[in-house]
Amino acid sequence: MKTEKKCIGQNKAKGFEGCGNLTDVKLRKYGLCRKCYWEWMMIDPVGQNHYSDMFLARVEHTKRRKEKEKDAELREELKSVTAVINEVRKDFQKYIRARDVNDACISCGDTKAKMWHAGHYFKAELYTGLIFNEINCNKQCEKCNTFLNGNEANYRIGLIEKYGEEAVKHLERYKDNARLFRWEKPVLREIQKEFKKKYKNIFLL
Repeated sequence: MKTEKKCIGQNKAKGFEGCGNLTDVKLRKYGLCRKCYWEWMMIDPVGQNHYSDMFLARVEHTKRRKEKEKDAELREELKSVTAVINEVRKDFQKYIRARDVNDACISCGDTKAKMWHAGHYFKAELYTGLIFNEINCNKQCEKCNTFLNGNEANYRIGLIEKYGEEAVKHLERYKDNARLFRWEKPVLREIQKEFKKKYKNIFLL
């Protein structure tokens, strides 16, 4: 329910006569409607000081924000590509685990493993161009990914079952071009945004 009171100065603006009209209390400042509040800051000495302090506070806030942005840009500039890749991988693998949450291990079909990974078919360390390829990365149990070195033979079988043989063959044809691929930081940041968005969209379905 809207509450209205007469427009008249209060607190800092006490003594300043407003227009006296009934105004919504939610839209008032120091008891004044917007028009009278502005007039108070323009013609009243106390209001002028208030305006000056408010203006300086905004300038200082803008200055701090720009300094933070500049510092963030400098930190980004100093980061190595490898460091950025590792940051993006966290968001990518987070998405893969969420995407495959109801799937079994791509290699062995286990559904009760205690630890789940987002495991790559073609190793991310060698085939860097396939690090963020969604077909090349799937939910995998710790045993297959860590202790069986990816369990590649069975991984391929699982890929065919999941995506079809043609998709897997296409991935295999592309792998040589993906070997030791060099990423650029702006591209990596765009990829990171994409997978953050995809992760959120999973929970909107």
